[in-house]
Amino acid sequence: MVTIYATGVAAIIAFVAVLFADFLPMIAGSYSDQRFLLAILVGIIVSGALCLILGRRHLPNFKAAHLVLGLLFASGFPVLAFPFLDQPYVFVEPGLYAFYFAAIILGGQALVVRGITETYLVLILSTAGAACFVYGAMSVNVYLFALVGRQADLSGLIPWGFVNIRYWSHIATWLLPILPLAALVGPLAQYRLWRTIVAISAGLWWWILLMSTSRGSILGITLGVVFAASFLGRPAWPWLRQFCVYLAVGVAFWLLLSVLIPSLVFGETELRTISSTSSGRLPLFKEAWAMSLQNFPFGMGPQSWLTHELLTQSYIDSKKFGHPHNMYLMWAAEYGWLLIFALTALGIQFTRLLRLRRQTMVSEPKRDDMALLAAFLASVTGALVHAGVSAVFIAPGSMLVGLWILIGFCGQVIPTSAYGPNETPSGVGERSTSGVIWVALVLTIWGFWFNEVLRYHSDMTEDKVLYSEQLRQPIMPRFWFHGNFPRILGQSSTDG
Repeated sequence: MVTIYATGVAAIIAFVAVLFADFLPMIAGSYSDQRFLLAILVGIIVSGALCLILGRRHLPNFKAAHLVLGLLFASGFPVLAFPFLDQPYVFVEPGLYAFYFAAIILGGQALVVRGITETYLVLILSTAGAACFVYGAMSVNVYLFALVGRQADLSGLIPWGFVNIRYWSHIATWLLPILPLAALVGPLAQYRLWRTIVAISAGLWWWILLMSTSRGSILGITLGVVFAASFLGRPAWPWLRQFCVYLAVGVAFWLLLSVLIPSLVFGETELRTISSTSSGRLPLFKEAWAMSLQNFPFGMGPQSWLTHELLTQSYIDSKKFGHPHNMYLMWAAEYGWLLIFALTALGIQFTRLLRLRRQTMVSEPKRDDMALLAAFLASVTGALVHAGVSAVFIAPGSMLVGLWILIGFCGQVIPTSAYGPNETPSGVGERSTSGVIWVALVLTIWGFWFNEVLRYHSDMTEDKVLYSEQLRQPIMPRFWFHGNFPRILGQSSTDG
């Protein structure tokens, strides 16, 4: 129970830090504060998961493909960064990815070993439902103030609390597929008031998404839902029906709040349209592709997108960003195609585990299991699709919310047969000693890495004054909100 309570507190802190940053006291700004929180949480989760796993009589089979491939992918970031030791802050971003993906794999494994996956999922769903309701209700409040102030264009006001509308859309991609579950499973689902709250929450979030016309979220959610429903079939229909109901509620809110009321109050309606262009992404994709082939298959080094000599004329002539708006091309460009091959192998293994999980559910049906898997599968698939056109695994808010969902997904997919039989009592002492050593080693590595994160933030803060006051260049978010640091001197006065 202590584990669940601690997880609940951590999840609540993460959701509050992401959705309600405007109301929190700032230490270094919301973007940096969320990054620091993420860095602390992944260290706690990795070390805590190791304690739970290595302290059990049922030890995981550490030769299991999902553990081997998962930890291989996670460790690939710092390992592939070693050839670039001469570069500044070389292990800051690779270290974050290493701890982040290790936390997901080990966290999911810990849920299985402890047998608390379902409790964990209900906890995350309840937290998400409550947080989304409060955010949606406050959005309506902002909407009403905009009407009183005769402001028809809401694009600058809603969604609120995020430095960029894309960062909110990342959260929507993670949460909208799982919100229907909050009204279907768990002890709160028996209360009509709670089901009404969840329906309003989902409807308001759909309204904001339709109003903001985020193509990445719409594409990701659509493909994620279609894939999950097709893969799992009829048993996923209860979740799919609820998802469609909430989408209909969202469309109704949109028609009322964005079409009918503005037309009555202002005599006209100002609606955002879905752009049919690439929004300047194609030059970024071409540049990242060209980078990935320069040092094939090893990449050009961590954060080399900021420091490399530009390769393609289309990117030279276009607006500059802190990343190429495609996580996979960015990883291929900076860490090499070896890392993408490891990610592909991990994806294939989890697809195989998904098939096994589906077969188990069909032979041993439980009322909520298929709905839970369908929703989390749709959420993860949607986020992975969205990551192909946006910074889903760069923005700290997206990574904070996605962390809990990815852990829950792994906890559902990893089979209980992934850990071995009971050990003899004589092996317990040896295991306890080795467990302490492993946890101490992880915490030591995390401590050195976090100290480097602090140093990077200090130097970035100092550079920001030069960047904004003397060079007068726009912000390019990456690891920090002022993400164009480090950068090469030849680009510092020309990049935006």
